[in-house]
Formats: sequence, structure tokens, C-alpha cells
Amino acid sequence: MIELRQHAEYTYKFNAKSGRHGWLRLTPAYSRRIVESLILGRPQGTRVFDPFCGTGTTALCASSHGYECVTIDINPFLVWLATVKTASYSPEDIAATAEACKQALALVAQSAVEPCPAPPIWNITRWWNEDARIFLQFLRAAIDAVAPKESPVRSLLLVAFCRTLMMVSNAAFDHQSMSFKDSGRLRPELEAHYGSMFEANVSFVLEGAKENPAGSVSVVLGDSRHLGNVARGSFDIVITSPPYANRMSYVRELRPYMYWLNYLDNGHDAGELDWLAIGGTWGIATSRLMDWERPSEHFQSTLLDGVLDTIAHTDNRNGALLARYVAKYFDDVWAHLSGLPPLLARGAEVHYIVGNSTFYGTMVPTEKLYAEMFRVLGFTAIECKPIRKRNSKKELIEFDVSARWT
Repeated sequence: MIELRQHAEYTYKFNAKSGRHGWLRLTPAYSRRIVESLILGRPQGTRVFDPFCGTGTTALCASSHGYECVTIDINPFLVWLATVKTASYSPEDIAATAEACKQALALVAQSAVEPCPAPPIWNITRWWNEDARIFLQFLRAAIDAVAPKESPVRSLLLVAFCRTLMMVSNAAFDHQSMSFKDSGRLRPELEAHYGSMFEANVSFVLEGAKENPAGSVSVVLGDSRHLGNVARGSFDIVITSPPYANRMSYVRELRPYMYWLNYLDNGHDAGELDWLAIGGTWGIATSRLMDWERPSEHFQSTLLDGVLDTIAHTDNRNGALLARYVAKYFDDVWAHLSGLPPLLARGAEVHYIVGNSTFYGTMVPTEKLYAEMFRVLGFTAIECKPIRKRNSKKELIEFDVSARWT
């Protein structure tokens, strides 16, 4: 599995450390431990629900232990990735992918394929130098040439391609970009170096794909604010980590993959998707926030009202805008949680892994507000269990907010 981890200012790394066999060895160990601690020991036939799929950690862990899982995401790239990771692959699929890897690299070495266009990412040389970019253009076209559309072979090669495109990236977006000649060809010595990276990544992915899950997974493209349109119950346990109220755009983080795999072709569509996502605030999402008004059925909370008022009246010109952002985040979460009870079996548990936030020194007690929503909706046995500190700021903590539906 691809792990996208943020370091410094928009720097992305892969974590290839193995903790288990199969796809789970590619899963972030911290996330895996949380999910497995909540899943292990459940009765056979337990149905698991994750309304915020992300990179598919809950679905993968659940299916690996023999459970059925349904998961939802609004981002089509993440739906694809989770589907690939939780699918079953035959020995023939594995062998065909290894052979297709060799064929693709041969096409690249011989320049025997027309390179695909460079993705229209703004200031692309800050992401990849010319040699890396040209290699990726040839490799992306070669994958299309050797692997049929919608085939397991292409899917597995593209996961390895995603790993490779980050490994050959500049990996630090705050560095000044260099000027490169537009030669349109790749130097042979670099082709061999980058090709070895891709070949190693294919081998790594195939080792994971050899271990097929014992359970079943359904990955659905949909909006979790409207659960009734995209999911059917009843579920015995919900394990999820929704977006945090921290102004971090998950679309912005994922755009290298989404552009190279043709899920995005312009910044406008990226902004549109971010506006639809809970917690999104990038591009047009920020400008639209200026005109957004709270719906009449918004979440009623004295605690939240106090937080919003403090943020709005802070000594900062963006205070009012950020208060709107926080209000919209919790109104969206309220819309999501309000649609959850009809999907739950009696006695079902819910576990929401959330983090608190600060805006201009004002603490947003996310865990308390989730707990309050659960109480209003009629859940019982509500707890806010701290899990870990999120970073060097001692006040920022991740919580497991749990409850039971009766």
C-alpha cells in the first residue's frame, strides 16, 4: 500500500517497512495497529463499515481477518486504490504482471513507445527534474501498451508506478526549482537507474498481492454526508478516520497520483473535488467558503458556538473565514452522522479516530463535539480515549471517540 506522509512543508515520503505479510506489510503500522485492535476477536460474520475509506486500511485489515467490509470515499483515485489493494489475485495474474514489467521497461529502454504528455501540474519541475519526468512519461505510456485496460496486470503496475513517481520526485516542494532543457529523451544511465526502482517496486507490490484476503470488500464511490444513497446496512462495527478540521486538503496531497493516472486534468476540477470533500479548503473551496451560509438544520451546540465566536473575533483578518470553515466542517460531519443509525445493527459499535485542532490559539475540541453529536443522536456508552500526540504541540491529540447504538 502507498503511504502518503507529510514532512516539513508538503514533502511526501513512502514507508516501505514491512510489519506483516501481504498488502498489510505495506500498510502504515500505526493505522494498522489501531484497526486490528478494534477488529480482532469479533464473531464470524461481523460486518464492518468505513465511511471514509482513504487508502483502505480498515477494509484491508477487516478482509485480511475474514470479515466483510463496506467502505466509501468521494475521491475516485482512493476508490481505485482501495479496490486494487483488497482484490484477489491469481498466480497467473502475478506472473503476467512480472512479465509485463519487463516488457514495459524494454519499451522504455528502446524509446519504442510514444511518451504520454506530462501531466498539467503547475510548476511541474518542482516535483520532478527533466530526466525523472521524461522517464515517467515513457513508463506511463509503456504500461498502457503492455497491459489491457481494467486488468489486474495494469492495476498492479500502476500501484508500482505510483510508488516510483514519488521515489524519483524532488520530494521537497519548498526548494527552488532548476531550469532543464526540453530534450524529450532520457539519458541511458538514468533510464537504468529509474527502471531498477520501478522493477523493485513491482516485486514489492507483487509480494503483497500474493496474499489474498479471506473476507470480502465493497469499495463504493460516494458522499458520506448522504449515506442513504450509497450504503445499505446493517453493520456491526464502524471503524473510520474522517478528515480532520485542520485545513489540510487531501486532494492537494494526492494530486501527483491523480494527475499521472488521469483522475485530474486541471486545477479547477481539483478544487471542485476539494469543495465536495469534508474539511476541504483549497483553490475554489476557499473562495466559495466566503459565500457559504450555515443550513437551517445545522448542528446546534453551545460548545461549538463559543468556539466559532472566539475564532471569528480573533485579532486576525482571516478569523471570520476560518470560523466559517470550522462551522462547515462540523455541519458536514453532523449530516454524515445523522445518516448513520439506519445502517447499524442493534448493539453496533462505532469508532471515530479524530484529532483536535487549534486556530489562532483557540482549541477546537473535536472529540468533545463528536461525542456531543453521538449523544444527541441517541448513542450510548460514549467515550473519548486519547491515542497519541499528533506532533510536537502537546495540546494536539488523536482520540478514539467510541459509542454504541442501542
